[in-house]
Amino acid sequence: MIRRRPTQIFSLAFLDCICCGFGAVILLFVLSVDKQDKTTQEMRDQLRQVAAAHLARLAALNERKGDLDTGHNDAARLLLDLQRTEESMKGLLDDLENKLQMEKQGQKALITDLDELKKDIAARQKKPDMLLRENITPTPIGLPANSNYVCFVIDTSGSMRDPSTESLWRIVLRKFDEVLDAYPQIEGIQFLDADGRFILGGRTDEKWLPDSPEVRDAIKRALLRYSIFSNSNPVPGIVRAIRSLHEGDNEQMKMTIFVLGDEFTGTADAVLRRLDELNPRDKDGKRKVVINAILFPTAIKMGFSLGNTGVKVANLMREVAYQHGGACIALQDIE
Repeated sequence: MIRRRPTQIFSLAFLDCICCGFGAVILLFVLSVDKQDKTTQEMRDQLRQVAAAHLARLAALNERKGDLDTGHNDAARLLLDLQRTEESMKGLLDDLENKLQMEKQGQKALITDLDELKKDIAARQKKPDMLLRENITPTPIGLPANSNYVCFVIDTSGSMRDPSTESLWRIVLRKFDEVLDAYPQIEGIQFLDADGRFILGGRTDEKWLPDSPEVRDAIKRALLRYSIFSNSNPVPGIVRAIRSLHEGDNEQMKMTIFVLGDEFTGTADAVLRRLDELNPRDKDGKRKVVINAILFPTAIKMGFSLGNTGVKVANLMREVAYQHGGACIALQDIE
């Protein structure tokens, strides 16, 4: 019996083929991997270029946005400045309109004051009517002198002073002397400025000074040297004199007040009511204090007054003197 050789399932040639196949597959894989790396690198480069382009555009946009923001802020500031300028111009226009209205009103008031001043000057040029009481001898200045206590209320404001010396006008001092001379012998004398300050002495001396030649000389010297400027309103001085000096329990007292002034800046009605309450009539219709006035044209003649204050004081004191049993004299000259 012939022996057969054993049959081999995998021969050498088959194994070679298998190995070659695997080698080819590995080679293809290696080749494909290298190609993918190149493609990936190219894509990365392209993406980098695109990203760089986008970043450049973004930077340009950001720069333009900054410029736009700066321009917007500048425009907003300019608009705010324009609004403020407009408001300022409106305020200036309103101020100008108000000043124009005030100028028009002041012009009208000045025209009215000038008309009244013309009338007042024309009235002053006429001979004043002197109304004297019966059985009373007129004094050299045309005022009654039947009192035993005399008080002076003197306006010491700037218009009552000589600008060259700042002392009271000579005519004021002269009329003051004439009134004193009209009372050669009285029991008490005192004098205040228009604000109610006692010219000789302080607050502790709010009482009557005994009448004597020495006291009269001291009063004249004090008045000549008096440097305190009062307001142009005699009412506070009148009120202070009545309250401080009148002695209600002294039945023998006959007190009179002489007001020397040239201006009044208040309202007459309120003053008349106040003085009527302070110096009322008794059952016989008489007042406890007589009020006289000597008025000087200094405010009008020298041009110190533009508010018609000279006419106001004339109207006020004429009515005060009439109601309180006195007399009012308005002088025409300051010489």
